[in-house]
Amino acid sequence: MDKSFITSPQHQNDPVHNEVMLVRAQLQDFINEARHNQNILNRHQTLDLQLIGAHSFRELIQHIFVTLAEICELDQVTLCLVNTQHNLQEMLADLKIDSAEFPFLLFVDTETKLHQAGRPLRKSVLGSYDAEQHQHLFAPCFEIPKSIAIIPLIRQTKLLGSLNLGSKDSERFTADMGTDFIERLGSIIAICLENVINSERLTQIGLTDALTNVSNRRCVEQRMLEEIARARRQHYGIACMYLDIDHFKKINDVHGHQGGDEVLKEAAKRIKAELRLSDTIGRFGGEEFVVLLVNTNRDNARYVAERIRKSIADKNFLLSMTGLCEVTLSIGIASLSDDHNLGEIENAAQSLLLRADRALYEAKEQGRNCVREANED
Repeated sequence: MDKSFITSPQHQNDPVHNEVMLVRAQLQDFINEARHNQNILNRHQTLDLQLIGAHSFRELIQHIFVTLAEICELDQVTLCLVNTQHNLQEMLADLKIDSAEFPFLLFVDTETKLHQAGRPLRKSVLGSYDAEQHQHLFAPCFEIPKSIAIIPLIRQTKLLGSLNLGSKDSERFTADMGTDFIERLGSIIAICLENVINSERLTQIGLTDALTNVSNRRCVEQRMLEEIARARRQHYGIACMYLDIDHFKKINDVHGHQGGDEVLKEAAKRIKAELRLSDTIGRFGGEEFVVLLVNTNRDNARYVAERIRKSIADKNFLLSMTGLCEVTLSIGIASLSDDHNLGEIENAAQSLLLRADRALYEAKEQGRNCVREANED
């Protein structure tokens, strides 16, 4: 057809022509809407795949706070988890996840703190932002939303928490809008949360010493390889401490094996209290512990080691069956500066641990309850 027929002035008042133009315009609107809907569907499918494909808690949380916010064009996204026994925060500490890394991740200790209008959160709540009802769920956000969606995350009737979405558009979330997509999103995130939390816990069980609840030898050796590689990339030093409880056989003889176990647990607790979240403590077997300090130098390592030694020696251990027990430990330190972090990573890790062990031997030979440093290779 000649395009001039459509645009010619002589056809502008032609009813047939006008009808054709109207139909064409409507058809184009339908095509544009279909393309828009398909684009939305594709983005949501991408989001679903990324959420379901998350292999760790950190990866899943990043997708919730970044990918979800971008794909759904949200101004605020927070996640509030029910943490009745505070075990989730302990899990994050074991995973080396600092609360500052995810400021929009919140915790409540009871389900009642997620109640909406005095009722349990079992269905999504959409509507205008109400400071009295919603402020605690959006407290970390830089701006107050105009409209919100509070989505319960439920698995097998158990409330895991809530996904909280906010928008500067007061009409984005309204009480009368359909919730099919929102409910589906909540179900997917609840399933993914349950899966990654269970997976992380199983992994931690395999990498945790059952008695002291710190890392086991396998975990420390794995972390050492990872940290040496990271130190090379980011050009900083690391240090390794080898710690051994002095005269532990005598403690067992006097206080029994239960008393010895209590000493090991309390020693691990006191050592861990002196470390940063980024550091690693592990039980290497018997009465021996290894600590890995990241982004540190010899002076800082020596300072931390002395602090640990004093935390053990300056306060007697109170045992449940036999009362007070004097405990000391000896510490050997080896450092690995950026200049000396060379060669095969496995060899560097073995050398670092061996030098710390030799320094520990010197501490034992020189009277125990002291700290000794190895020379840097």
